[in-house]
Amino acid sequence: MSLNLLQALYEEKIIAIIRGISAESGDRTAQALADGGIVFLEVTLNTDGALGMISRFREQHAGRMRIGAGTVLDLGQAKEAVAAGAEYIISPNLDEEVLAYGLEHGVDVWPGTMTPTEIVRAFKAGATAVKVFPLGSLGINYLKEIRAPLNHIPMIATGGVNLQNVRSVLDAGAAGVGLGGNLVDKQLVKEGRFEELTKLAQAFVAEAKGTK
Repeated sequence: MSLNLLQALYEEKIIAIIRGISAESGDRTAQALADGGIVFLEVTLNTDGALGMISRFREQHAGRMRIGAGTVLDLGQAKEAVAAGAEYIISPNLDEEVLAYGLEHGVDVWPGTMTPTEIVRAFKAGATAVKVFPLGSLGINYLKEIRAPLNHIPMIATGGVNLQNVRSVLDAGAAGVGLGGNLVDKQLVKEGRFEELTKLAQAFVAEAKGTK
């Protein structure tokens, strides 16, 4: 399953991140993103009703979207996420217990890493890809520099990625990008402007795939 999921990420390039939106608007948000061509959708566990959203989205978008859990900080949360149906786990940190649990249950874990040491350690511990975070602070040149010696490790760039720089980040060697507020715009969600959210998703997908 890992290779399939990773292969799909290489093709799709974008993971949309739902964080801190109300459970009531979650379903319409997921639908708007799906309509805009988003396949990978991560719901962070520090969002109210996150586990319920993960379960519902798996059901509602089966075969169409790949639903994962984000901000999974420890083993307890990893167990809850897998029980809710998360297909992959993304963390801001590297927790080897979470990685081991994911491997045991056939669920990809993409841990948060920053330094070359963390990146290699995560990969050796079984991560099929790592999240390089916070890219907004580290910058695209940082990604280019660490890709040089570590280009065998798939990296997902998260933090500070927007419509203007997403192509540069991917060109710097990222396997994919994690997009929070720059894509899943809380204001649009709050005001129920879901058609605009779909258009924004379409713009990101076109930019990421170079099909403008």
